[in-house]
Amino acid sequence: MAGLGSSSSEMDLDRLNIEEYLTVESIRESPRKLHLRDLLDISPTLKEAAGAIVDDSFTRCFKSNPPEPWNWNVYLFPLWCLGVVIRYGILFPLRVTILAAGWIAFFSAFLPVHFLLGDHNKLRQKVERKLVEMICSVFVASWTGVIKYHGPRPSIRPQQVFVANHTSMIDFIILEQMTAFAVIMQKHPGWVGFIQKTILESVGCIWFNRTESKDREIVARKLREHTQGVDKNPVLIFPEGTCVNNHYTVMFKKGAFELGCAVCPVAIKYNKIFVDAFWNSKKQSFTMHLVQLMTSWAVVCDVWYLEPQYMRPGETAIEFAERVRDMISVRAGLKKVPWDGYLKYFRPSPKLIERKQQIFAESVLQRLEEK
Repeated sequence: MAGLGSSSSEMDLDRLNIEEYLTVESIRESPRKLHLRDLLDISPTLKEAAGAIVDDSFTRCFKSNPPEPWNWNVYLFPLWCLGVVIRYGILFPLRVTILAAGWIAFFSAFLPVHFLLGDHNKLRQKVERKLVEMICSVFVASWTGVIKYHGPRPSIRPQQVFVANHTSMIDFIILEQMTAFAVIMQKHPGWVGFIQKTILESVGCIWFNRTESKDREIVARKLREHTQGVDKNPVLIFPEGTCVNNHYTVMFKKGAFELGCAVCPVAIKYNKIFVDAFWNSKKQSFTMHLVQLMTSWAVVCDVWYLEPQYMRPGETAIEFAERVRDMISVRAGLKKVPWDGYLKYFRPSPKLIERKQQIFAESVLQRLEEK
């Protein structure tokens, strides 16, 4: 009984006290006029909160959807076991051997070219470009990648930038095996960071850190300089800024659409028939992501190179970005959602929170005055 009394008192403490929010006069005058539907009508903020609870479209953009189990009976389970033996006992060692042989061949050619030829030698740039394309092809082969490319192959031209939806870091590898892009990418630690510094900088890649505000200005300046070059590799940007699970597209950052040059959309769509290519970086390292791909049957993907787009008269950079996002979403069969992908890493700014609170307070006061 004592336990029940304490629990009920705790519940009373957590219970909402309406007198803290309404005046005594308003409670005495119309105690029966304030209903739940009135509270929901107070402000769109409450509707947004209720809608987020019922249909959280933001979290769904970054969730790994596990495949439905198919080995559920006595007939299919032995086949599944046989598949596990083949994938882990035969295919995985073979793919590791292919990847290791590819890296040995790559470094045997890359290191002499990189250190012996001059910094601005056109032959060095051409050889390094082909070597980067080669090692990316080795990566795709280690997944038994089945990649279908649609549309004209990108060419080296000034005043153009390529933008694509982003599912995993392997997006860059799949696109790079066809054309040596200079990608704008987040800095990574470990062996990925080593490859960024020693290899990918040779094709003009630019790195940034989300936590450094100065990096944005530096990247913007380098990006403008790169797009002006005649012999520079095409620039590739993932304007979502984070990996999305290949069912949705989040808001595009406007930086790529303020350059005043042609924007070439690229739509990427993975088929989950053999493996889910989405990289959930919060739950899985990129090394384990590669192991997951190398122990699957195959990576199946379609890539569409769409028509170049230009900013229309009177069109803002944000409107331009949304128009390109529409094209990519329609072509790849992805659903658009009005979310900023950086919310995956950072909380909303205090100014945005205070503005929401102010709007909510004003709507509550207005509603109470009407009552």
